Amino acid sequence: MAASTQVLKRPVHFGSFLVTSQVFYSTAHSFALVNLKPLLPGHVLVCSNRVVPRLKDLSTDEVTDLFLTVQKVSKVIEKIYKADSLNIAMQDGVAAGQSVPHVHTHIIPRHFQDLPQEDQIYAMLESEDGDLGRNYLEAQHSAVMNNSARPKFPTVHPDAERKPRSEEAMAEEAKWLAGCMGEGEEGKGRL
Repeated sequence: MAASTQVLKRPVHFGSFLVTSQVFYSTAHSFALVNLKPLLPGHVLVCSNRVVPRLKDLSTDEVTDLFLTVQKVSKVIEKIYKADSLNIAMQDGVAAGQSVPHVHTHIIPRHFQDLPQEDQIYAMLESEDGDLGRNYLEAQHSAVMNNSARPKFPTVHPDAERKPRSEEAMAEEAKWLAGCMGEGEEGKGRL
């Protein structure tokens, strides 16, 4: 699986949203990107390159690549965020809570007692805070309405106070994570 951690030359879409500057890792069939509105620090996504809504729509090669990428990105995220564990979740279809019709897996670093209840993260994924489609649309609207300098990445709170991050903040995090993906055994590859 040839992989890359450098700036991409082609546009990358998550559903209908252009996310090229948020991508920090890519392979032949998958890419990893930072999250517009992370539920917890380090919350990232791994997506199929091909925009399809369901896991069953991917070829065997695409599924293999997707889950090998999830494993590789997970190792790096767990290490750099010093996580005790990870939540790895996929909402496969609208009835499962998927808000962007594009196969994607959430990787969320976890620490003991980071939330009052460990399983609370699943309710957060299904809440308005976890609605990626709505979050991306709000960010696009905000960028159009307010073309001035946007704030840097704020302190993340797992509640309604979380605001979408700026393109600049996400690009900065993506660049940092791309560097981390290039280090060590789990990150070998190029972008």
